[in-house]
Amino acid sequence: MVETKNPLIGALEQLERDKGIKKDELIKMIESSLVSAYRKHHGRMMNVVAAIDPDTALITAHLVKRVVENVANSSEEMTVEEAKAVQPNAVVGEEVRIPISTDEFSRIAAQIAKQIIVQKIREVERTSLFDEFSDKESSLASGTVHRFVDRNIIVDLGKAEAILPVREQVRRERFNLGERMKVLVMKVERGNRGPQIMVSRSHPNLVRRLLEMEVPEIAENIVEVLDVVRDPGFRAKVAVRSHNPKVDPVGTCVGVKGSRIRPVIDELRGERIDLIPWSSEPEKYIAASIAPAKALSVSLAKDHSKNCEVLVSNDMYTQAIGRNGQNARLASKLTGWNIDLKSESQKREEAAKTLENAQKDLSGIDGVGARTAEVLIKGGWNTAERLAGANVEQLTSLQGIGEKTAEKIIESAKNELLSRKKSKAEVTVEPDLQPETKKDGENVGEEPEHTRGPSREKRRGSQSSQSEKEPGKKSESKKKHAE
Repeated sequence: MVETKNPLIGALEQLERDKGIKKDELIKMIESSLVSAYRKHHGRMMNVVAAIDPDTALITAHLVKRVVENVANSSEEMTVEEAKAVQPNAVVGEEVRIPISTDEFSRIAAQIAKQIIVQKIREVERTSLFDEFSDKESSLASGTVHRFVDRNIIVDLGKAEAILPVREQVRRERFNLGERMKVLVMKVERGNRGPQIMVSRSHPNLVRRLLEMEVPEIAENIVEVLDVVRDPGFRAKVAVRSHNPKVDPVGTCVGVKGSRIRPVIDELRGERIDLIPWSSEPEKYIAASIAPAKALSVSLAKDHSKNCEVLVSNDMYTQAIGRNGQNARLASKLTGWNIDLKSESQKREEAAKTLENAQKDLSGIDGVGARTAEVLIKGGWNTAERLAGANVEQLTSLQGIGEKTAEKIIESAKNELLSRKKSKAEVTVEPDLQPETKKDGENVGEEPEHTRGPSREKRRGSQSSQSEKEPGKKSESKKKHAE
């Protein structure tokens, strides 16, 4: 005859399979709920112990009391005579377990036990969910749009819900209810109603995780994604390198006819992705970073600063900069260098202007004609200061400059610098006139009497005589105008 399993044990095993909650934990929760129900009806000071057989689901409960000579607390203590009625060999100081009928719990106790069990199950579910998603931080998750709260999106991840805040959304993307999406799990925190999960659609690591999902070589560490920079919704640049010289990192990520990169672009709603082969040589890495434009040359700063100049053709200049400087900005962020993009025409104009300034600077030096100046400028001697600090051997290494000519140029450059310094020293600002000091009986700023002009009376007389003459002049001018 086959033994039938107790319905309670079957239900607990089903919960373990469905919810992932262990049966032993549920049995301990039921035991604690039974103890709580008994204490509620018979006294909170009672020391009650309940146990459930994991195989038969038989419930047993005992009231534990200590044997003492004089009872001070009847809820926890009992006399020797009372103890021997339960346990004949009981002695003072020993604990005696008194069996309790579980039927006394009645229907109310069963309801309380049910509520506690449900509450404990929810707590265990929250804890298990938190443990599950806390391990998924910085990983990819798939979900559907559940609802909209203000401008935030609530994403249903299956077992839990996540929030996609506005700051982590892409401005160009628009979603409908029930639409599927892939998100990056950013942060998981404990909450009163379960784990609080924040996800992102704009983080650069979303591109990294999507590539890892589509390209097996990245998961196998044959191809490595070193860095990702994004302008979410518009363009992303991904630096990749191969640990196997026979494997092309860019071609591996693109796939046959774009079969691998196309699902990533579709998931990002058409965002363009530039795959940049990483190089240990800064010039090659910088030249590749401005893709889809092609660099003609890359010049690094000689002062070991992170500045460089990239020369591109005239027709590639706009493409190299990108919309609102987007391509150049992302390339600079990816490489860590300050990139100065210049077209061929700009470079020619700059070179012509530099040559003109150098020729003006060298024109004041004796012995330097137009052809000699051109030779000096090509050799890097484009200022009088540099020529003054040069030696004969350095200048004679240039074509067409002999020893005597070199000596003359150096001497003339030194004299030119001295004359420039003297001319600067001679140019001085005249001091402001200071007011005269006050003398006895004179006001400051007034002229002394012996230097004063005509008296006030004479001035008034001269002004009146002039005013008498002026009407005659005015009448004569009117007559000429009438004629």
